Amino acid sequence: MTPVILLAAEKESAEVTDWAARIGWVVGLGLFVALVYWLMREGWKWRGTLQGDLPALPTAPEPAGPARLTMSGRYHGSTTAGQWLDRIVAHGLGTRSRADLTLTDAGLDVVRPGATDFFVPLAALREARLDKGIAGKVLTEGGLLVITWAHGGKLIDSGFRSDHAAEHHEWVETLNDMINKTETEGAR
Repeated sequence: MTPVILLAAEKESAEVTDWAARIGWVVGLGLFVALVYWLMREGWKWRGTLQGDLPALPTAPEPAGPARLTMSGRYHGSTTAGQWLDRIVAHGLGTRSRADLTLTDAGLDVVRPGATDFFVPLAALREARLDKGIAGKVLTEGGLLVITWAHGGKLIDSGFRSDHAAEHHEWVETLNDMINKTETEGAR
């Protein structure tokens, strides 16, 4: 039995002798990853070109009025209303970022450090609801505040998540009350 133990102890891995082939595979894999990244980037730019008919985003008016609600959290993106996977990338709406929301009588001001800020006038707001997902982000049921608004003849859903999720219900109630009040006054 001793010779079998000696044979097992002497086994070693074979030395790598074909360094050129290994380096070739690593370089090839690196080029493949770079190609996939470039194709994804071109697709993102193409989507922005297709959505080029969307007008520039409005900015907040100077005398916006006192804040009804404020919220700090994350902006997760915007999609075509009712189509949670159809991301809108034009004018920076596809860029995820931190966000500070301020709701006034004039509308909703979205301040995004490192990304384009925008303002949604009260007349453009259509609905607020709790949902579980928007393009690229899925949470538990009711974990995302989704605000539907009109811009350039298109309905847009924008998804936000507060640092304090308990705030979402108050935002939904307040926004929907303001929207209903505006619609009632407009119908007169």
